[in-house]
Amino acid sequence: MRSLYHHPICPYSRKIRLLLAEKRLGFEVRLEKPWERREEYLALNPAGLVPTLVDDNGLVVPDSAVIAEYLDEAYPDTSLMGRTLAERVEVRRLVAWFDGRFAQDVTRNLLEEKLLKRLAGRGHPDSGLLRLGYAGLREHLRYLGWLAETRKFLAGAIVSLADFAAAAHLSALDFAGEVDWSLSPAAREWYARIKSRPSFRTLLADRIPGVAPPAHYADLDF
Repeated sequence: MRSLYHHPICPYSRKIRLLLAEKRLGFEVRLEKPWERREEYLALNPAGLVPTLVDDNGLVVPDSAVIAEYLDEAYPDTSLMGRTLAERVEVRRLVAWFDGRFAQDVTRNLLEEKLLKRLAGRGHPDSGLLRLGYAGLREHLRYLGWLAETRKFLAGAIVSLADFAAAAHLSALDFAGEVDWSLSPAAREWYARIKSRPSFRTLLADRIPGVAPPAHYADLDF
């Protein structure tokens, strides 16, 4: 059985879970706490980060970007990378934006400080980093809202990995109650459409002991 080593609040893990579900590829999840640096896990992925995919053929595929490319090549029937060269460039650009720029400006300053630090027992949030994170989130939501207003989906006319990369980060932040959706009604409407997809159901059902998501988190009508 295909296995995905993941952590439920990790946006990169969430992106791959969404991708596997959209491709209708069966898999089982294996909880991994990367801060524990388990020897058995490091043998699979020396970087010690999640996610890591172990496919049916026994191939070990680390890193969400590598996994996404691998799944598109190994299981091309349902591609989420765009149809034309131009679309594929735009999908890759936006995935890089959310997994790179958004992660640096927002996810690391909010999710890691407010939630992952506590889960890993690494002390209290840094107020300066939180301020940077909230400022970054406002800017990124404006950009995401512009994309949602001018396109059916973020990279164009069809749903793509760009939508799931963005939704993975935002859903993790939303779980922690850190997204003020009133800042961008267009981004809110886009996210409501994406989280209503069947592939999102298991993510919305995730719970972490001691952390209660806001009431709207799993509300598909939100």
